[in-house]
Amino acid sequence: MTGSSDFRNVKIPLNNGSGHMPALGFGTLISDAALTITATRYALEAGFRHIDCAERYRNEREVGEALEAGLAAHGIARGEIFVTTKLWNSNHRPERVEAAFDASLDRLRLNYLDLYLMHTPYAFQPGDEQDPRDQNGKVIYDLGTTLLDTWRAMECLVDRGRCRAIGLSDITMDRLLPLYESARIKPAVVQVESHPHLPETELLEFCKQKGIVFLAFAPLGHGMRPGPLEDPVILEIAAQTRKTPAQVLLAWAIQRGTALLTTPKSTDRARENFNISALPAGAFDAINRIQTRERLNDVVNTGVPGFIPRVRPS
Repeated sequence: MTGSSDFRNVKIPLNNGSGHMPALGFGTLISDAALTITATRYALEAGFRHIDCAERYRNEREVGEALEAGLAAHGIARGEIFVTTKLWNSNHRPERVEAAFDASLDRLRLNYLDLYLMHTPYAFQPGDEQDPRDQNGKVIYDLGTTLLDTWRAMECLVDRGRCRAIGLSDITMDRLLPLYESARIKPAVVQVESHPHLPETELLEFCKQKGIVFLAFAPLGHGMRPGPLEDPVILEIAAQTRKTPAQVLLAWAIQRGTALLTTPKSTDRARENFNISALPAGAFDAINRIQTRERLNDVVNTGVPGFIPRVRPS
């Protein structure tokens, strides 16, 4: 738990002296190109300095445009922002990693990255098709490329000063542990789905022990209904503390020692999601006692992103 009650400017150190990650991050998983540009601008205006991107999102070019304009408009130096992007599954072969990295960097209009993540621990058939499928509609995996093969190619990017840190996304404890033990450059960040209905406590404790930043995506449940935003405990705490349910969930995430990503798309929502402060100890403990358990995204089991449809009980 952080010692400050104001979470807006909390930064978490990365291992190997590779800088600090702002705990409050803006995620760019937005399907509309124009909305990507305006939402990124609103996030910068609200105070977000941690921007999370991905080749898979197909909008790095729009994020780069918004970043370039936003930094110039607000007098923000490149060193004041933390930018992440991710290597997609179809580029896992070692000989494809650097080219994929360079292409992302070019689209983002940057000359270095603060963090490069392996988007999932699954290698797909290499090529330009992000979602390769066979005649039966099943994903075509690249069984000849291992997680460690891809990781070693990413380590070379750090060696050459291309990115300051590397990490993994959508990975489970059983896949992370052997990679961690074999890696020459240890993962700086692990990004996984996490919220009170999926606290990932074992993985969080491992990350804390090893000095790895635990970065939570979907901390609000990705707007799924029913989900964490509608949990009775969260609603009660929001009423008691005069915070919104979203602010309660985001505060809980930072209070337990994680960084997080949220994707506000309007200026009001960006300000709401950035204005985060500590919860009373009793409220924090009450959230930790929530017993509901549900995973909202099955990507850790398949490598294919996608939130699981939720159906209200009849």
